[in-house]
Amino acid sequence: MEEYRRFYHSKERFGVNNTTSSHSDILVVGGGVIGLACAYYLARAGQSVRIIEQESMGAGASHGNCGLIFVSDLPPLCAPGAIGHELIRTLQGTSPLYIKPRPDLSLAFWLLRFAAHCNRRHLKHAIKARDAILRISGELFSDLFADENLACDFEQRGVLMAFTDPSTMVGYEKTNRLLEPFGLAATFHDRKSIRQIEPALNERVCGGWHHRADSHLRPEMLMTAWTRAARDRGVRIEEGCRLERFDTRNGTVNGARTNTGRFTADQFILAAGAWAPAIGRQLGVRIPVQPGKGYSITMDRPAVCPTIPCYLVERNTVVTPWQSGYRLGGTMEFSGFDDQLDERRLSNLEISAALYLKTPLGRRVTERWTSLRPMSVDDLPIIDRVPQLGNLYIATGHGMLGLSTATGTGRLVADMILGRPLPFDPLPFAIGRFG
Repeated sequence: MEEYRRFYHSKERFGVNNTTSSHSDILVVGGGVIGLACAYYLARAGQSVRIIEQESMGAGASHGNCGLIFVSDLPPLCAPGAIGHELIRTLQGTSPLYIKPRPDLSLAFWLLRFAAHCNRRHLKHAIKARDAILRISGELFSDLFADENLACDFEQRGVLMAFTDPSTMVGYEKTNRLLEPFGLAATFHDRKSIRQIEPALNERVCGGWHHRADSHLRPEMLMTAWTRAARDRGVRIEEGCRLERFDTRNGTVNGARTNTGRFTADQFILAAGAWAPAIGRQLGVRIPVQPGKGYSITMDRPAVCPTIPCYLVERNTVVTPWQSGYRLGGTMEFSGFDDQLDERRLSNLEISAALYLKTPLGRRVTERWTSLRPMSVDDLPIIDRVPQLGNLYIATGHGMLGLSTATGTGRLVADMILGRPLPFDPLPFAIGRFG
């Protein structure tokens, strides 16, 4: 990585094209953390870059997520036994998964393909691929914070996996062993020692595992600061700019028509998150991604506030403390593009926190939030040049690791476009893997 970093910094140029024309070297569709990362690394390399975003920068899943840079989160959701496990939890009423009953053939097909990936062969493949992108992303975040003044409550305290059920806690040892070859295994803590490192946990917690390599930050603060840094490096940002369609000719994209006008570029990047499949269909490109709805509640810090982000394992809920606030987040809901808040789902977050924490809630709630994560059928991102269109790149399907893998994705896309040595093997993320 150090040799690669020296190569990149030796080549980067900070001069950019500040013309106000509708043409740029690169046009990025999507102003979430993935699109912003792609634009940032290309701008650092001297390219003129424009982002078009249908709402405001970071308005979607990049805003209200739990803010973990979770480099030790290697096993995919589609692990062996995942389907049966969630069915049992659904019957018990403890599953974070909810599938809204409705006729939806695309979702049914996606679920069948997801189930087909729940095998040991894919588990081994996905762990290796996720380690590659997460490891580079962690190193690049360190570089980013050294290079830019990004005030976002960043801290490296790890992630604490907390358990209330002894058998589930013991079962996590099997997952932990999968991380040992990558140097990411967690440290075990029993009922006594876990409260020594995190006094905010209550007596129901029987122990847990501390992943020390992980970090956390406040994502909406990161988006604000990183957007400012990108603008300072010459990135032009068009907010309230909705893509209506791409213009194509002779196997290339030659323009993007939006509600505010037409933009042209030499290269295009589709980083539209859960909305990427609809855009892909217009181009005849199949993108097996479904919108997975997540929820969070942001509030003032409680009287007894955790110091370490806690993953409440049996409830699949994350508790993230910051100097500026406190957030509960989680759930996975497949209900199409419904963006309405479900009070029951929000209430479940509060109930979950109360099972693990001495003081689960802060006094003042500042935001109740939901948005859509782009969930790929094999729980690996899709990062590739679209074969049918030589100048269109795609970066989506990051699921619950969008923030964690943003820097690695941005650098990979930039280096693909610029013809530079790639930071890690892109083959596991190729769109061609879906046939």
